[in-house]
Amino acid sequence: MFSTDIGIDLGTASVLVYIKGKGVVLKEPSVVAFDRETNKIKAIGEEARLMLGRTPGNIVAVRPLRQGVISNYTVTEKMLKYFIQKAVGKSRFRKPIISVCVPSGVTEVEKKAVEDATYQAGAREVAIIEEPIAAAIGAGIDISKPQGNMIVDIGGGTTDIAVISLGGNVVSTSIKTAGDDFDEAIVKYMRQKHNLLIGDRTAEDIKIKIGSAYRRPESVSMDVRGRNLVTGLPKTISVTSEETEEALRASTQQIVEAIHSVLEKTPPELAADIADRGIVLTGGGCKLCGLEELIEEKTGITTMTADDPLTAVAIGTGKYVEFLSSKK
Repeated sequence: MFSTDIGIDLGTASVLVYIKGKGVVLKEPSVVAFDRETNKIKAIGEEARLMLGRTPGNIVAVRPLRQGVISNYTVTEKMLKYFIQKAVGKSRFRKPIISVCVPSGVTEVEKKAVEDATYQAGAREVAIIEEPIAAAIGAGIDISKPQGNMIVDIGGGTTDIAVISLGGNVVSTSIKTAGDDFDEAIVKYMRQKHNLLIGDRTAEDIKIKIGSAYRRPESVSMDVRGRNLVTGLPKTISVTSEETEEALRASTQQIVEAIHSVLEKTPPELAADIADRGIVLTGGGCKLCGLEELIEEKTGITTMTADDPLTAVAIGTGKYVEFLSSKK
């Protein structure tokens, strides 16, 4: 019997699918566009993301996951089904074993919703894995040893911080401040400081190109287009990396404080390991320029980013399936 083992990183911003032996085969935004009147799905993934903020009244582009948790069950189920079929293809004889990762702070009810949606989407067996553990496996850390490793996984909707030893979370926390909040902070700042209204996609663009969590050695700037709130007309202004640092300060501060609180609760032996081994960052949000330097300055602990922070959780989720099937 032919069967495929699949690992899914079900993120607020994007969904990644890992297939045993093939690696990450699909990475698409977790966005679904559907027609309000007929309730039919128009587009899923990248195609739907391009529609965000640009749709006529009857078509809405939504993110079915909010802060790492399912906010629209039916749409999530359809989205999962679509991505699984796209990744695996139709030609399979047996339903796959699927492991899905969830933020470390989710409730049993929320876990159950993810599990049910995955079964509905065509899984034979479902394993739920906590995000920091998946991130650690994906970042190439051997989590089975009795030593402390600290992982900070900054996704789209949640930041998961955990100290892992012997394959489990010793101390962990999950905060609802992450990549999406960075975008929102930029939108808010542009409105307050420049009277300019910009969309989420433009904010994300600013974050990726000139966003900063720590003062850069030399300032960079970019032109931003939006609507002037005073005149109501389109307007272009120049924004600098210093301004983004100011805009993002409150959000980055919350992440640093959460790391601090986890370190305070860490048993002394494991804290000593972390001081030696450093803090590992994963997730798309950790690509924000200067985040490593900021965490290092505030904690005094060496901080590094995983080799491929975006796919670490998906790879770890997939390898967890292999780890499970090897135990059988």
